[in-house]
Amino acid sequence: MNHQDTPACASLLPSATMSTVVVLIALASAVSLAFAAPPLPAPLQALEKKGLSLVGKFPSPSGMTAYAAHAGTEPMALYLMPDGKHVIVGTLFDATGKNLTVTGLEKVLAQPMTEAVWGKLEKSHWIADGREDAPRTVYVFTDPNCPYCNKLWADARPWVDTGKVQLRHVMVGILTPTSAGKAAALLGDKNPAAALDAYERRHVASNAKTLASGRPKPLGDDSLKPLSVVPAGIAAQLDANAALMASYGLQATPALVWKDTKGGVQMRQGAPESDLAAIFGPR
Repeated sequence: MNHQDTPACASLLPSATMSTVVVLIALASAVSLAFAAPPLPAPLQALEKKGLSLVGKFPSPSGMTAYAAHAGTEPMALYLMPDGKHVIVGTLFDATGKNLTVTGLEKVLAQPMTEAVWGKLEKSHWIADGREDAPRTVYVFTDPNCPYCNKLWADARPWVDTGKVQLRHVMVGILTPTSAGKAAALLGDKNPAAALDAYERRHVASNAKTLASGRPKPLGDDSLKPLSVVPAGIAAQLDANAALMASYGLQATPALVWKDTKGGVQMRQGAPESDLAAIFGPR
């Protein structure tokens, strides 16, 4: 489901289409499992040397052996021919036109990718917003100067304040020159959660008026002094968060990552108020 009209703050990276990104497509780069003996056939070894990551096998007809793989963030099906010397990359259909590839890839990739991606998010550098025992956790890549991040923060209060959702703000500094300094100030505060709450709360009313005017602008620096020199340790945390965000193909804030009702990881950039129930659950 595309959301091309969803507001979000573009980063210093090129803009991207805002969409719900299913784990099979956007998260394939998060998993690479080693194969046990016997050694892979020569064509597959050659493809690995070219950068493909092989994950596992799935059923295939006509004497071919199918392997699930990915190149960067692109999932791929490799069909090894019976001679063991040739590989076909692509999608296999049966006589009725049924896609035999997508189901096989899902079975091999979905669970390990979900576990690996969620694990990476848990280990990222985030600030908690809401109760630790909340039944639902949503990760949000947040730039402190992003007006739409502030709107999301305000719109999420009915879920956060009642203990139904914990937002984990993965802090990035990519929007304006002061973004990194302000993100560093929040991460380095003695009480980051309280500092973030006070900062976002202070901007809600004025930011709402600015957005209503149709002329969004970055949040002001008057309520949070950006660090002029970001400590090396915090700079490394911000760099790691930005790299994680980019690895998922997310290029604008807020960018949300959550688990759907089936346990699959979903992603999207921007979060209009009308879509929050699908992300956060019922109020």
